[in-house]
Amino acid sequence: MDALDPDDPRPPFQQVANSLRAAIRTRKLEPGDRLPSYGELAERFGVSPMTVQKAIGVLRDEGLVVSRQGKGSFVRQRTERAVGLRPHVEEAFKGAKVAIDFAGFSGETLYGALQEPLDKIRLGRVTPDELTIRILLPDLTAPTGLPSLAPDGDDSAEVRKRMERISERSVQAITDTVQELADLELVRSATAKVRVYRGVPLFKLYLLNGEEAFFGFYPVVEHPVPINGAPVPIFDLMGKDATLFHFASVEDETSLGNQYIAEAQRWFDSVWSTVARDFAG
Repeated sequence: MDALDPDDPRPPFQQVANSLRAAIRTRKLEPGDRLPSYGELAERFGVSPMTVQKAIGVLRDEGLVVSRQGKGSFVRQRTERAVGLRPHVEEAFKGAKVAIDFAGFSGETLYGALQEPLDKIRLGRVTPDELTIRILLPDLTAPTGLPSLAPDGDDSAEVRKRMERISERSVQAITDTVQELADLELVRSATAKVRVYRGVPLFKLYLLNGEEAFFGFYPVVEHPVPINGAPVPIFDLMGKDATLFHFASVEDETSLGNQYIAEAQRWFDSVWSTVARDFAG
């Protein structure tokens, strides 16, 4: 990004927008990167901060950047694999109050994303005052449509029990770690709760501090799993293959991101407080 060309007939704000757009599309500015401040960009391009603000508005309208009140402007992450969730979770732990809500089939990916920030609390590298984690999972003690036996889709108590053990390992690790942080008084208030409900989640949802949401559909695949020492073909929900769509809150309350996060939070709270019950694992 260089100073503007005085011979370019386009208005300065458009030239600034073009330069930033090129930096984003050529990955000089990576998804999730914070843009320099208006003042820094104004100095770099030799324009006024108002010109920079107008240029950022152009990129925001194009969906290339998002602006967060009090935090600045960031290169937008439109879609990304689950591994891209981790830096956003780590960023969420830098505030005084951390609230993570998850709804999905199991807590495996969530556990992977939470391990490092929880370890940082234990080491004193991040020090939130409050930590609240809520995990919403299917009730696998009752027959479900998925996972099921292939090729007919019949229910199997043994298959459900296997998946329940996998989920229990992940969520137990999360709840035990959060309880340890509370017992050590490393966080003033720390809770991790798990609830289950009758139903099959065909998507996964992460809500971070009420400011960001990640949503992805579970692909259904047929593959063998070990049951009583023998491979059994099943129809399964593959969370690790889910592409996550990212929504972030911005200053414009009417934006799609703001509306999506509000509705997703309303959905989560409604299920959590009505048909869900405490996990007995």
